Amino acid sequence: MKFKSIYVAATSQHVGKTTSTLGLVSSFLRKGLNVGYSKPVGQKHLNFENFKVDKDTILFADLIHFQIIPEVHSPVILGQGAVEKYLESPDPELLANQVLNAKRVLEDRHDVVIYEGTGHPGVGSVVGLSNARVAKMLNAGVIMIVEGGIGSTIDMLNMSTSLFREEQVEIIGVIINKVLPDKLEKVKHYVGKWMEANQIPLLGLIPYDAALAFPIIRTIAESIRSEIIHFENMDSNRVGGILAGSLIELKELKSSEDLLLVVSTNSIKDAIDKITWLSNLFHIDHCPLSGIVISGNKPLDESVLKYINDNQIPVVRTDLDTYEAVIKISKIEVKINQNTPWKVQKAIKLIEENVDLEYIIQSKDP
Repeated sequence: MKFKSIYVAATSQHVGKTTSTLGLVSSFLRKGLNVGYSKPVGQKHLNFENFKVDKDTILFADLIHFQIIPEVHSPVILGQGAVEKYLESPDPELLANQVLNAKRVLEDRHDVVIYEGTGHPGVGSVVGLSNARVAKMLNAGVIMIVEGGIGSTIDMLNMSTSLFREEQVEIIGVIINKVLPDKLEKVKHYVGKWMEANQIPLLGLIPYDAALAFPIIRTIAESIRSEIIHFENMDSNRVGGILAGSLIELKELKSSEDLLLVVSTNSIKDAIDKITWLSNLFHIDHCPLSGIVISGNKPLDESVLKYINDNQIPVVRTDLDTYEAVIKISKIEVKINQNTPWKVQKAIKLIEENVDLEYIIQSKDP
């Protein structure tokens, strides 16, 4: 391979960088490569054996099975207060050495190391560790992830790639993610024209897959700061759509097998009765609900409890009203994690089917 180090960067947050990185790492492993992973600069972290470790590092360690060495796999954490502490007593050499020490260990152990960036390209600039600067330090080629579109996609690519070019970092290519299926050819044609003019390879376009955006019941409960009061063991049920209140239509029931009913305790009996009636009338032989969020403290009717128990439906009770709950749930930003194995497999499949992995792997030394 031309690059022993590959840096996966994103034009902005929530464009699928972690999901794409996971797909790349897993695909390379399947091809027999000895692949290492690290997130040189992290923000959101967890405590791991008395060390702060980026959440994505913990995810990757669990999914691709490596023993975390914090100073190698998550060498710099910019958690709460870190920037203020740095500005009071700047020491760019210390942070840079932490990244470089991790690089030496990883490249000694692996054929190729995939480094995951953090946030947008400018994140970390305040401490001298922007994504572009870190990629330069690592002598890594960059794979840029951008969300699908035309004008906005080109604008984001132009701004983001310029930061890496300023550091004289080579762009291996671009993956355009979350492209609406009916726009794939149009995006490929027009964005491809701009990329060709700027001598940036297009590595692939990944179609938008709604399943990757589905939250699970546990995520929903956490997002509205509520507890699961029935069937907590079913908290990994995925949610593909929302039914609000008791005014339920047939087309809504047919839209997904993984619906979340958000309803008040005053209206839940009417909602369950309507679902049962429509299911019987139109021969829907499965329970369409993957979960229920209820607002209010009124005790549940016996018939409602029977429906919940018969279908093992997890129930979340919230202090929010129905409208507030729906708004909060609809704004959840879903990240791939250990509790969503179907997303992991889907991410790997999307990368393998839509990204030119051989172009990356077979790049020759100049």
